[in-house]
Amino acid sequence: MHHPIEGLTRSNWVREFSAGVTLLAISVPLNIGYAQIAGLPATAGLYALIVPTLVFAFLVSSRQVVASPDAAAAAMVASSLIGLGAAGSENYAEMAAAQAILGGLMFMACAMFKLGFLADFLSKPILIGFVGGLALDITVSQIAKILGVPIDSAGEFTEKVIDLVSNLGESNFWAVALGSGSILILVLGRRIAAVVPWALVVMVGATTLSIVLYLEGKGVSVLGNVPAGLPTFAVPTLSIATWLSLVPSAIALTAVALAEGLLVSRQYGEKNNYSTDPDRDLTAFGAANIASGLFSSFTIGSSTSRTAAMDTAGSRTQLPSIVLAAGTLLLLLFGTDLLADIPSPAIGAIVAVAVFKLIGFVDFTELWNQSKAECAIGAVCFGGVLLIGPIGGIVLAFVLSLINLARRAANPAIDILAGSDDPTVSLLDGADDVEETAPGLIVMRFAAPIFFANSTVLAARVRTAVESAPNHVTEFVLDLEAVTDIDVTGADMLTGLKDWLHARSITLGYSRVRPHLREHLLRFGLLEEAQLYRTNRDAANAFHADSPDMKADIGEG
Repeated sequence: MHHPIEGLTRSNWVREFSAGVTLLAISVPLNIGYAQIAGLPATAGLYALIVPTLVFAFLVSSRQVVASPDAAAAAMVASSLIGLGAAGSENYAEMAAAQAILGGLMFMACAMFKLGFLADFLSKPILIGFVGGLALDITVSQIAKILGVPIDSAGEFTEKVIDLVSNLGESNFWAVALGSGSILILVLGRRIAAVVPWALVVMVGATTLSIVLYLEGKGVSVLGNVPAGLPTFAVPTLSIATWLSLVPSAIALTAVALAEGLLVSRQYGEKNNYSTDPDRDLTAFGAANIASGLFSSFTIGSSTSRTAAMDTAGSRTQLPSIVLAAGTLLLLLFGTDLLADIPSPAIGAIVAVAVFKLIGFVDFTELWNQSKAECAIGAVCFGGVLLIGPIGGIVLAFVLSLINLARRAANPAIDILAGSDDPTVSLLDGADDVEETAPGLIVMRFAAPIFFANSTVLAARVRTAVESAPNHVTEFVLDLEAVTDIDVTGADMLTGLKDWLHARSITLGYSRVRPHLREHLLRFGLLEEAQLYRTNRDAANAFHADSPDMKADIGEG
């Protein structure tokens, strides 16, 4: 049984509690903003900081990951529900809650069936492009808030940009002054004193100005009434058809949250030398999302920015999350009147500054320098999110991942290994100009599983090598050390290749075969009349000496 708050001691509880106060100051304004992005009331963002946060804190293996709605999740919630025609309907909030419950169940299923590996299909370039596209879409909406310009927040990205540009003449002076001033404080403040919760400073200062100057009367939008009280337990009462319609978007939300959550958990565990359990983390995300849906909130994932803030503050336990839940509870009970006059330009500034770096200018520059092909994949995903929406973007991301995977697997490294006159030297080196391992012998290394996407590539390479060899080939050996599996198509190819070699009086051999692969080769009948060698050097020595004891006949194996 693990300790309820792992890592907490008498010597660090003051630091951990202080970090929790900082987390509270960061989370309240951000969650209000993210709730607005999702098209939900401010309370939906605040409710996520109570029961779901507590559930996550007590279940997760990571000592530092902060669970909360983030900008990407909020944008995907809004886009998916608007796409289902739910905008403005009475069921909108219930649908968002149901979406979280479905996602939670999917997290639980992933934990139960050990499906965390699915997160690996969202590679770094794809995540950069996906999150970057969402961040740019969110930024446009927040710029409209900062300028006091009306736009259709439910519209597509291009529609938002057109609305923003078309309505620039309607900008509100007070909104612009307040929004730009908030951005200035947030950006400069972090450079001067990074430990100060500048989002809270901006929110308090802007609210004070809003009240003193009566900015609402001057055309500046404010948050409005926030109902006081605890979140209540409620199961969404939706039709079966509505629940089923939410499944695709829940899958997309879960995929992104899963990929980011496990990555963040592993990164900070490795950085600070404590172990994490992916299945336990998936269970924690699942339970937290179910709790979020049952307590009138929406989908949550890992908050990278807040986790980083806690790491910088020296936190190494989940106590800050517990402090966050307690502080938010007190705010909802006794302080909601303080939230009503928060001006929208200030909220827009806080969210815009938080998500701007997620657009990925630096990340795309690094990708371009590292791999232009992968940078292009990220850029396509970025554009896909903006042009066809987040759900379409995540589908495009998975398709791109599979294409990229197939492209790499279909063109693995295939080397003819160079020979050596020294009988003690292993034959492992290949080069482009090597045409044979020894006169009459070719040892070829194939560096991938043999399956439908690359089997014809291997067959063509073998035929080319045999036909272009400077000496007549009498034995051909496949080095299978890097081959972990073979499918039916690959087996059919090897069968045909064996017949092709046999017709030319060429013996086929295999070297460095893994035990698991040997079972597959045996089942497919690929070891009949074939030689097995423990090493490539054994194959070369047996070829030169024609020594039977160097060969492992399949009948003896």
